[in-house]
Amino acid sequence: MIATEQIKIQANALDVNYGPKQALKNVSINIPAKKVTALIGPSGCGKSTFLRSLNRMNDLIENVQTHGSILIDNTDIYQNGIDVVELRKRVGMIFQKSNPFPKSIYDNIAYGPRINGIRKKDDLDLIVETSLHRAALWNEVKDDLGKSGLALSGGQQQRLCIARALAVNPDVLLMDEPASALDPLATAKIEELIFELKDNYTIVIVTHNMQQAARVSNFTAFFYLGELIEFDHTKKIFTSPKEKKTEDYITGRFG
Repeated sequence: MIATEQIKIQANALDVNYGPKQALKNVSINIPAKKVTALIGPSGCGKSTFLRSLNRMNDLIENVQTHGSILIDNTDIYQNGIDVVELRKRVGMIFQKSNPFPKSIYDNIAYGPRINGIRKKDDLDLIVETSLHRAALWNEVKDDLGKSGLALSGGQQQRLCIARALAVNPDVLLMDEPASALDPLATAKIEELIFELKDNYTIVIVTHNMQQAARVSNFTAFFYLGELIEFDHTKKIFTSPKEKKTEDYITGRFG
């Protein structure tokens, strides 16, 4: 379905347990590069667990056990010796609730580059401007970069968090319901932004919103009770799914 050279992320026989509870069961999937892949399914079905496996955020949870492999650019991110800080730079995460630092807009974005050793003001200025442009926020904030990130509207805060993630040059962006707390206008801006970013980044997005998945994604994966039920081109998933469970979920019979 996806040419091998276009695969960015490969999960093979992935199991994730939180103590005795199995959250993911034998999940295998090939996620294509520079496309948007949506993860859909009812609450508690494993979507967010899978998303957080892709940059090892689950490592931060007590008693979590992960088996199987996840390859990004053919490197297993769970093998010994992987630098998890470096991994999370390459695989940025946008959370459901925007979480700007209590700092200025400028310092929110310059934070990551500074940690990575970039100190020259000219270099930081360029990164801040470029990242805000990419996050479609520059024109709204360019005259007020000293203002607190917390003073922005909800939609602007979420785009600021996207700009902050972009500032460290990731290849992959993980988005966990990035628009669920936003009004329809702000949601539309986030969706437009996702559409623009996919030319340069591999994007994996968890969404409960069927229409959103249909609008923004190229591929869709349907999870149910910790299992990957079906994965295909979004159009096919929404118009002619192979599995009855997928069809039942899409048509609103459960979930």
